[in-house]
Amino acid sequence: MSTLLHKLKPAAGATHKEKRIGRGEGSGHGGTSTRGHKGDKSRSGYRLKRGFEGGQMPYQRRIPKFGFQNPFRIVYFPLNLDRISALLESHPTLTEITPEWLYEQGVVRKGVPIKVLARGELSKPITIYAHKFSAAAQRLIENAGGKAVSLSS
Repeated sequence: MSTLLHKLKPAAGATHKEKRIGRGEGSGHGGTSTRGHKGDKSRSGYRLKRGFEGGQMPYQRRIPKFGFQNPFRIVYFPLNLDRISALLESHPTLTEITPEWLYEQGVVRKGVPIKVLARGELSKPITIYAHKFSAAAQRLIENAGGKAVSLSS
């Protein structure tokens, strides 16, 4: 027997009538309409502000803050040589690696500058385009016969 969708309804006792507030004293919820007397929460348009703790000093302002947060700091995506080696194994005809290609492969996020780091080794020569290279990574790339091309970030 198939159930018709237009005949579906909640099980008996699963739903309740909505509490209608502000509909006169006879309803039991008239007068202040369950909001109590005075204060912010009794007013229309009340909305709790994010981080508000009832007048207590908010957590964000209580915790100590140390040091200097440089707004111009550039955060690089770290890319190690072992990850590049794995990409070379899965793409044997590859001759150069660009940030666009790495994005297409899902290795890096779009628009994030890349810094190549020296963990791992390269087995074949390859040209790598990145925004920065560690000195050791650059040396390992060149020792393998490849080229490290620095892009301006």
